[in-house]
Amino acid sequence: MRYSTYLFDFDGTLVDSMPTFCKGMLKILDDHGVSYGDDIVKIITPLGYLGSAKYFQSIGLNLSVEEIVALATEYFLNEYANNIPAKNNVISTLKALKDGGASLNVLTASPHSMLDPCLKRLGVFGLFDNVWSCEDFSTTKADPNIYLMVANTLGKTVKDVVFLDDNFNACKTAKTSGMNVLGVYDDSSKDFVEDMKKIADGYVYDFKELL
Repeated sequence: MRYSTYLFDFDGTLVDSMPTFCKGMLKILDDHGVSYGDDIVKIITPLGYLGSAKYFQSIGLNLSVEEIVALATEYFLNEYANNIPAKNNVISTLKALKDGGASLNVLTASPHSMLDPCLKRLGVFGLFDNVWSCEDFSTTKADPNIYLMVANTLGKTVKDVVFLDDNFNACKTAKTSGMNVLGVYDDSSKDFVEDMKKIADGYVYDFKELL
């Protein structure tokens, strides 16, 4: 399962951040007295910050999207800078792939204010040729064009790049663009494992499977 050019998602793929994401986003609802159903985590997990903010508005949170994102950022900055760990075997696998001559890159919905300090603390920032937030491309991973833009920036075609993500929707969109896709297991997306296996070129439960 070796490739020469890798494009990694960040949250839930490289780092074990989804529990923190869910806890922080639900804290916003709790602090503002907004009730929600038992399926709230399953709903917001694939939405990211902006999508969750819009969903929160739809269930009664009387704040602007910008205000909701600002509250989330205030909570998450410290967590990413100091606490969120890498997932099992991620660091050793990244180093082995880099030593083998692979190009390693990141594409995530998380902003650089959270992304960069976390990767630097984990000691892997320097392993990547590019660390991109979707904000660098002024679009999201729900847009097939972002994968074309990334490949073009790398001087590659989409078929020369493999994208790894724990999120079903992101994997599906990347596959639509023509990019190779590997699904990555995360507890937050365990209900979508079989769906991801159907649309992806492969699926890994642990990063060491990439070696």
